[in-house]
Amino acid sequence: MAPKCLVVLVILASVFVQNCLSRYDNPESEEYELNLERDDQTTAYYQRQWYNRRDGNYLNNYRPTLAARRPQGGSSSSNVFSVVRYGARGDGQTDDTQAFGKAWQQACSSGGNGAAATFMVPKNGVFLVKPVTFQGPCTSSVTVKIMGTIIASKNAGDFEKDRKYWLLFDNVNNVNVNGGGTIDGNGANWWRNSCKINPSKPCTKAPTAVTFNECKNINVENLAIQNAQQMHLTFMKCENVVASNLMVTSPGHSPNTDGIHVSGTQTISITNSVIKTGDDCISIVSGSSSVKATDITCGPGHGISIGSLGADNSEAHVSDVMVNRATISGTMNGVRIKTWQGGSGIARNIVFQNIVMNNVSNPIIIDQNYCDHQKCHQENSAVRIQNVMYSNIKGTSASDVAIKFDCSKVFGCHGIIMNNVNLVSYDRSDKTEAACDNVGLIYHGMVGPKC
Repeated sequence: MAPKCLVVLVILASVFVQNCLSRYDNPESEEYELNLERDDQTTAYYQRQWYNRRDGNYLNNYRPTLAARRPQGGSSSSNVFSVVRYGARGDGQTDDTQAFGKAWQQACSSGGNGAAATFMVPKNGVFLVKPVTFQGPCTSSVTVKIMGTIIASKNAGDFEKDRKYWLLFDNVNNVNVNGGGTIDGNGANWWRNSCKINPSKPCTKAPTAVTFNECKNINVENLAIQNAQQMHLTFMKCENVVASNLMVTSPGHSPNTDGIHVSGTQTISITNSVIKTGDDCISIVSGSSSVKATDITCGPGHGISIGSLGADNSEAHVSDVMVNRATISGTMNGVRIKTWQGGSGIARNIVFQNIVMNNVSNPIIIDQNYCDHQKCHQENSAVRIQNVMYSNIKGTSASDVAIKFDCSKVFGCHGIIMNNVNLVSYDRSDKTEAACDNVGLIYHGMVGPKC
């Protein structure tokens, strides 16, 4: 290459470094994140201009994507509230709880007339946080952008005030939580002290890692939630929820670590997520309706469960649930409905379809006589179960009984449809069977094993 060309390249590289790369501060700094936000907005602007010139339809298709990322308008740099700005160190040792609280208060109260704000947890940082409540209602819609790692204190004494929650979003509407970061419950100490692991220990509650309570219009996506003290992600009394592209993990031996727990929630979609825990991958309990779980990878764990319902003679209602396209591997159960004796209410209009089972101990199970004691008396009431369809379910069972319907003598299970179900032995040398009591069945297509 000619010397003149080398000189020109060196000059251009120097200009680029001074005018472009020099804009970016340390990755943990607030200014770095604000520059990323400005670049993101600039890129979006030019993409809109290009689509508008090329084809109006492209622009129309592009706008919903922007709206999903920044509801009701974009967040300018002045509306980005980084926890670093409020004193968070992100070194994994300093208590950053107060900084998180201050940043949230500012983001939550920053707007009006539908203005949007961003609560930011920068990348390349590990932020140690004790129990904190993100309290609503807010004057603006908020995007919670978690790009770094939030890790819980492992000291149980830090949870003395309230052992139920670690990160609690309470009465918050119109919130997007995303960013590609990690929420780590640091739960090993809690598991070791569980009565399920160590029977000499008292049975006590442990915190849920992330809880949304009485929230509306919630979108949680593109996050890893791991090692929860107990449950990983819970939606209680919420409406209009989307949870997608989540990686939810904890060791298979970790007790009561449900992946996603749905309670008293209406209209929720759980999609494109991998859940590997020590308890239910997804659990759906009373008061929930219009629940969809699609494209789920589950296992290890206890499978996908509706229930338990009707504990302590309570009334329970669950309806309009669809689990579609799931792969369940190495779990205790596959798809399960579990109700206590003595309860009341109904679980109805439930569909499990397009599911692959790999070495699952109880692939299909309804237990309407659940009891956690050795001897349980037959009760005169039960949570009714009706209109349940199992369609296009195939795979292998780790036990001889691949299908079990243990339904109540009082009410029984009604309108149970089996359509194209084929469950064979994982061992291949044994045959599978079905155990069925007090159940009204309708068969379509090839079904095996049959009652």
